[in-house]
Amino acid sequence: MLLLDGQLKPALPQKVFCRLWAVMGKLQSKLRHSTYLYSRPDGIIEERVQTKAPQEYIPVHVDTVSVIATLNSDLCISGGKDKTAVAYNWKTGRMVKRFTGHEREITKIACIPKANQFFSASRDKTVLMWDLQGSSHPRQQLSGHAMVVTGLAVSPDSSQLCTGSRDNSLLLWDVGTGQCVERASVSRNLVTHLCWVPSEPYIVQTSEDKTIRLWDSRGLQMAHMFPTKQHIQTHCEVSVDGHTCISCSSGFGGEGCEATLASPPCLWMDQDP
Repeated sequence: MLLLDGQLKPALPQKVFCRLWAVMGKLQSKLRHSTYLYSRPDGIIEERVQTKAPQEYIPVHVDTVSVIATLNSDLCISGGKDKTAVAYNWKTGRMVKRFTGHEREITKIACIPKANQFFSASRDKTVLMWDLQGSSHPRQQLSGHAMVVTGLAVSPDSSQLCTGSRDNSLLLWDVGTGQCVERASVSRNLVTHLCWVPSEPYIVQTSEDKTIRLWDSRGLQMAHMFPTKQHIQTHCEVSVDGHTCISCSSGFGGEGCEATLASPPCLWMDQDP
C-alpha cells in the first residue's frame, strides 16, 4: 500500500487479504493463499508470497454474523441475523455464553474497556447492555431512536455511551443510570459508525451523506466536519494517541472502496479548564 494525498492506495491490484468473517454461523479466520506484486520506491517490482492454512471454529450462530468486537485478550463478542450475541473464546474455539433479548438483527457491538460488559445495537431500534458474569438477559435497555441503530461508542472512562441511527440522530447516554442526557440531529446524517477519540471528549462519526463529523460530547455539539468525500463513508477508527483518523468508504464500478487517513486540527483543540 502507498500513502498518496492522505489516502491508502494499492500499487498494483492486490489479491491478498485477511479477514475475520462468518457466514451461516461459521466464524472463521482466514488468509487466502495468494501472491501479490508491489512497486518499491526505486522502481523495482517485487513479489511476495503469503500462505496460511484456514482455521475454522465451531458454529455458534444459525444465520449470518454481521459484527464482531474484542472483549478482552481471550474473548470476542459476535452478533448477527439470529438476534443473539455470543461470547466466544478464540483461543479454545468454544462458546462461553449466549445472550438473547433483541427482536431483530444485531448491527453493532461496543465493549466497555477493562470490564466484562458490552452493548449491542439492533434493527429493533434498541441498545441492550450485557454482563458476561451476570444473567444471559440484558441489564439495561436503551430506547430512543426511531430507526435501526447503526453506531455505538463507549467513552474512555466508560461513563457514557453514544449511539447513532439512520434516523439522522445521535444520542448520549449515562451508562450508570441508562438515561439519555443529550440529543443531536442533522438532516440526512444517516449514521454508519461511531468511534470515541481516546482520552478525549470527542466522537468521530461516518455517514451515508459521504461526510465525517467530529462531535464534542460536552453538549453533543458538532465540532468539525471533514470535506465531503466521493463515496459513502462506512467505518472510522482513531489512533491510540488520538491524532490520526482512518475512514473507509463504499464504492462501485472500480471507484471508491478506499481507506483515508486524516489529522484534523480540531483534535488538538484546547480543553476547557
